[in-house]
Amino acid sequence: MPKILAFAGSGRKKSYNFSITKCAAQGANQDGVEVTVIDMSEFDMPIFNEDLEAAHGLPANAKKFKQLLMSHDGFIIGSPEYNSGYSGLLKNAIDWASRKEEGEKPLQAFKGKYAAIIATSSGALGGIRGLVPLRMLLGNIGMHVLPDQLAVGGIGKLVDEEQNVVDEKTKTNLHAIGRTMAEALLQAAK
Repeated sequence: MPKILAFAGSGRKKSYNFSITKCAAQGANQDGVEVTVIDMSEFDMPIFNEDLEAAHGLPANAKKFKQLLMSHDGFIIGSPEYNSGYSGLLKNAIDWASRKEEGEKPLQAFKGKYAAIIATSSGALGGIRGLVPLRMLLGNIGMHVLPDQLAVGGIGKLVDEEQNVVDEKTKTNLHAIGRTMAEALLQAAK
């Protein structure tokens, strides 16, 4: 059974990107697919540093995150846009998870797997500028990034007080991204 891991590159409480990631994951949740949603605030990691790695190996949360990546076939990634790029938290987590450990193939947590990328912000562009470099990064580490992506602008008006997406059009579009990911994995598994 194909497995999807959904996470956002934000550790902020009430993260809008985590909100849209959970919504997209609902669309992926269908027969024949297992979906797991994680909150990156539970995976605090030091900034990647090869000296730290040489002295201590991968930090515990980096190992835990990497194992989750390795045990899933595809990812739904909600990416905040920081200064026209993706977040430092997301890049740092990818950097740690990309490190080869004994008995592993290079980039084993990523290579040949699928990714769906989404973003949101309170601004009109919805974080779209951060998806371009994220798409490039994921492609460079061997992932199949789905052509469909979604950037949701003006998110503050589209969620309720608990940060659940309540706008029907936005929900429909996010569910479609999730469904596309699930269908890609089901097709690849044939």
